[in-house]
Amino acid sequence: MRSTHEAPNWRTYKMSYSDPHKELEPEGDEIAVVDGALVTLRDAGVIDDVSYDHAKFDAHRAAVRDNFDIPWTAITPRMQRLLYAINAIHKPEVMIAVGIFCGNTYISNAGAGVGPGAVYTPRRSVGIEIRTEEADRARRNVASIDPDGVGEIHGCDGIEWLREFDDSVDLLYIDADGRDGQGKRIYREIAETALPKMPAGALVIAHNSVNSARDLAEYFALVRDESEFGASVNVFIDGEGIEVSRKAPPSAGGGRKRTASRRHGDALPP
Repeated sequence: MRSTHEAPNWRTYKMSYSDPHKELEPEGDEIAVVDGALVTLRDAGVIDDVSYDHAKFDAHRAAVRDNFDIPWTAITPRMQRLLYAINAIHKPEVMIAVGIFCGNTYISNAGAGVGPGAVYTPRRSVGIEIRTEEADRARRNVASIDPDGVGEIHGCDGIEWLREFDDSVDLLYIDADGRDGQGKRIYREIAETALPKMPAGALVIAHNSVNSARDLAEYFALVRDESEFGASVNVFIDGEGIEVSRKAPPSAGGGRKRTASRRHGDALPP
């Protein structure tokens, strides 16, 4: 089932990409916005619970703020909390993030299993960045809060890496840009490469589902196909957004696709 969640003020919630640690709203308001998104994801069948450890998240946020070298990022405080919460709830044994730049997008997901915010220990926690210099920066950043060396950072092509990967993928996070003008349209190829390795119940999270919606049309067609994904929710909590999709069991699908909507504000293009 496809659905949409919109926070009431997502259009006016703005962050300077060069100042990601600035408080944009009272903490209680941020928590309420993220809780609303988690409830929608639970009700749609994407996640199983809505509870996460707020103190552990606070430790994660403080460690990233104090130790990471972040030239810029589009991960807002709301999105940082939501990505952490989804991972803390789902607890993927194998988490793979493709397109991690300096490592902030990776650790926003991986922080539930890596560093001072960890609430479980993953079997593999992998970040992939094709630009060598940024992969090196990401590796340094993650090492600064990961004394146990749980996190892995690879400087390579994410699609090629996934093709050779011989384990399951329990959560795939995509925030990559394809070369030669492909841009966000590469999301579908990344997801299709990982799909055979994803068990039923695995999650795919795609960043930029709001501001890059036109480029993601083919990706949306994949994750909103009920023969592949049992549920998919486009979450509007900021100007970038995420689409969160849950892999269907083998017997799912085959019926007429349904569309549901939970919206607060003006209607948007699909």
